[in-house]
Amino acid sequence: MAEGSGQRVLVVDDEKGITDLVAMALRYEGMEVQVAHTGREALEAIPTFRPQLLVLDVMLPDLDGFEVLRRLGGDRIVEGLPVLFLTARDTLEDKLRGFTLGGDDYMTKPFSVEELIVRARAILRRAHPGERDTGRLQVADLVLDEESHVVRRGPVVVELTPTEFKLLHYLLLNAGRVVSKAQILDRVWNYDFDGNANVVEIYISYLRRKVDSLGPRLIQTVRGVGYSLRPPSEAGSTGPGE
Repeated sequence: MAEGSGQRVLVVDDEKGITDLVAMALRYEGMEVQVAHTGREALEAIPTFRPQLLVLDVMLPDLDGFEVLRRLGGDRIVEGLPVLFLTARDTLEDKLRGFTLGGDDYMTKPFSVEELIVRARAILRRAHPGERDTGRLQVADLVLDEESHVVRRGPVVVELTPTEFKLLHYLLLNAGRVVSKAQILDRVWNYDFDGNANVVEIYISYLRRKVDSLGPRLIQTVRGVGYSLRPPSEAGSTGPGE
């Protein structure tokens, strides 16, 4: 589970699948997240939730994202509220309009959740420089520091290759959840990877030798489903290591 700063993020999108995905990823980063599915819901939520970042879709069923931001312009409650636009509209005109209205960044769909997290953190650091974002992911005594690229198991520094680091990072982002080999291939080796899917098993075994050899086993195999990184107390019913 991520050790985050508890910063508040409001995610606004009319597609529930997107709000669920983004909210889950940000919560794993330790952020407090609220979602809205229309522009009016967002305008109602902001004065009470007081978000420190607004992830805002442009194409909403009532007020579009640009109109939401325009209406927020004179509201002292949200003065300086940073905005990350998330939309399928990728024309230069739309981007310029978003930035002109005060948007801080602009991501187009389909998007990478990992990239969204990186951009959200960067915006929050710029907007709230006095609030420390640790950039750390942790399960039990396993800690991954994203900024320094250092991994520790207890007091021991674990040396990982770039691919091993990326795989461990993905497992930690989804700590407690089961991720399939296909999901791992998509996120770690990218969507255009067309090699042997056994590469996942190979790299899981590499991680186990380096990480699980230093303490209780954290990387669990869930038979017929995939893998999960979780504390030993939450291991549940899993298969033997591969």
